[in-house]
Amino acid sequence: MSQILNANEIKEFNKNGAILLKNKFDKKWIEKLKVGINKAKANPSPRFTNHTKDKNLPSYLEDFWTWNLHKEFTDFVYNSPTAKIASELLEAKKINLVMDNWFFREAGSKSKPPFHHDISYFDFDGSMCVLWLPLEPVKKQDGIAWVKGSHLWDKLFLRTRFNDGHQVDGIAGEVNGKKYEITPDILKNKSDYEFLEWDLELGDCVFFDIRALHGALHETTPSTDVNRFTLRMAKENSKIIYRGDWAREERAIMEANGYKNGDNLSGNMFPKLWPLG
Repeated sequence: MSQILNANEIKEFNKNGAILLKNKFDKKWIEKLKVGINKAKANPSPRFTNHTKDKNLPSYLEDFWTWNLHKEFTDFVYNSPTAKIASELLEAKKINLVMDNWFFREAGSKSKPPFHHDISYFDFDGSMCVLWLPLEPVKKQDGIAWVKGSHLWDKLFLRTRFNDGHQVDGIAGEVNGKKYEITPDILKNKSDYEFLEWDLELGDCVFFDIRALHGALHETTPSTDVNRFTLRMAKENSKIIYRGDWAREERAIMEANGYKNGDNLSGNMFPKLWPLG
């Protein structure tokens, strides 16, 4: 397969921590993922959650590790351009799937994602990137913003829950040999940071480094339903490295599937996506 990205795009990703990629996904993939999310809402996994506390209000829904539960997700994971793009951004010899997520935000929902970075949420360590793919056109004020260059800070921030109230899991300090801090209050200090945010048309996406801080920058309420699909992918030599007690639920799932601390991100839960065969 020929190169999808050019050298300037890879350089921009490495420098800034996130990059907008235009028109990389055919509309058939967008429609397929929408079908998958509708099926997944009707048949949620045990990991499904509603981040909106008041069940009388419009919901903000999420589920993860569902890629093998619905054929639409499985097809996308293996056959879309995603893994090839990841291999070019990470300059990888091999790409393995780490985790999929889908998000559904009902029209009128005031729930939103906090500023966070994915690297400290789960027991994963290594060179990884994330696909953020909206399934509707997005204006930048309604989407996600990334803190430019934050992937290079060499910091780990405690997990902040997506539930309303954005509770922080754990206490700042050293955990399992790593130092964790509370995420800085981005929203109250916007002038201290440079943000990356874009308008996206159907087929556009953002790829970002798993260490990059990102979240909802603006106070907006969607007038229509919002669908998002994300994938985390890892370069060779990425591993399961136990983090804090906050990751115990996801850790229990991995341990039930035979994984332990120090294992490579490979095998049934983390299949190879590129190169196939």
